[in-house]
Amino acid sequence: MVDPHRLQVFRTVVATGSINQAAMRLGYTSSAVSQHVSALQRETGLTLVERRGRGIVPTSAGIAVAERARRVLDHLADFDGAIDDLRAGRSGTLHIGSFMSANRAWMPPVIADLARRHPDLRLELTMVERRGQHAGDPDLELYIAESVRGDRDPAVAEGSPDGYDLEELRTEGYVVVLPSTHPLASRAEVALADLESEPWIDNDDEHGPCREIVLAACAAVGFVPQFRLQAPDYASAFDYVEHGVGVTVLPRLGAIDLPATVVMRPISDEAARRRIMLRVKRSMRTNPAVQRAVELLRAAAARG
Repeated sequence: MVDPHRLQVFRTVVATGSINQAAMRLGYTSSAVSQHVSALQRETGLTLVERRGRGIVPTSAGIAVAERARRVLDHLADFDGAIDDLRAGRSGTLHIGSFMSANRAWMPPVIADLARRHPDLRLELTMVERRGQHAGDPDLELYIAESVRGDRDPAVAEGSPDGYDLEELRTEGYVVVLPSTHPLASRAEVALADLESEPWIDNDDEHGPCREIVLAACAAVGFVPQFRLQAPDYASAFDYVEHGVGVTVLPRLGAIDLPATVVMRPISDEAARRRIMLRVKRSMRTNPAVQRAVELLRAAAARG
């Protein structure tokens, strides 16, 4: 019987096109990956890869095995997920991961709707920024992609072999929140370079991907923000802007419930964008509560 773990290793080799890249992705040594591929060839009696220059390419048999391996591993992931749910008594619990701004802007009406429709359902909400940031297996999870470009997201490129379906909900820009009396407040949009000499209020205590996007966008135009204050969250940052401490830059979704004396203006830099992703456990796809949550989140993302 073919070892499913070797199938996963081989799929990664085919997806990355390299023993070394597969080893980096899986956290193995190149030698260990090579041994798994050799063992799979012995188990199947097939030549799955062949040398080409300094690298390897899958044979036609290897391509066929990789495709069938995907189906097998998807079924195994669904089976494992079902067993885990039964073992943990999770049939009446929905585990949701969400990042901070989505939790404020989108999740309250979603949770309220689910609570009305499924009064016996227990809802557990965990804060995340990156995919799979916390231990455990959420039933659905909103997270910020590492890159704005979808073709650079390994999970999307490989079809998410971890038992989850992925979809992009929205790509959005950033805004600057500043006092309504500020000279830049009269503009329709503001470039990051216009904020180089301004005192900044940091609004991301976790220093997650949203902050990293801003810093990278600033670096691209040649400066590092002058952070005057570290605020624990967006709402606190708005309060400090209101009192003239500085300006704060954040994703558009987070700019809600602003004080009356501040305004937000879009950031014009193309690099200041983030991609919001949703991943849903395949074993929970037919769950009515999950289906409803996905429907509501898609609608919220479409509204902006």
